[in-house]
Amino acid sequence: MKRLDKPVVVEEIFNCSIKKVWNSITSLNEMKQWYFNNIPSFKAEIGFKTEFMVQSEERKFTHLWTVTAVKPFKKIVYNWTYKEYAGNSFVSFELFEEKNGTKLRVTSKVIEDFPENIPEFKTESCKAGWEYFIKQNLKKYLEK
Repeated sequence: MKRLDKPVVVEEIFNCSIKKVWNSITSLNEMKQWYFNNIPSFKAEIGFKTEFMVQSEERKFTHLWTVTAVKPFKKIVYNWTYKEYAGNSFVSFELFEEKNGTKLRVTSKVIEDFPENIPEFKTESCKAGWEYFIKQNLKKYLEK
């Protein structure tokens, strides 16, 4: 993923309220159900930081998140970097009321290039990851 690449955008409509979707993307206990089950802590507060490790094959990825913007029931943004690798991005979760539920738009925008030689940092991998989390895991979690 490079700074000059288009942001990765994944959208999904859920048959539930904005409040229910908001809670699923900001409540630690709910995030652990569909997102990363090893997030040690999370708060939808500007300046909040958390750190946790994910292993992929032989590579370790220590996720470093800092919440940078919060508009309750509308939008949350966090800075997303890794301890072991160069690169910097922002991920935003935006909520929109729809006729029959809530639309969630997740946007991942790179502001500093990630290493080219790591498969997990390819744009296709990023898009596939967000589609997995949002269109499969979160959808299944919210509509169970």
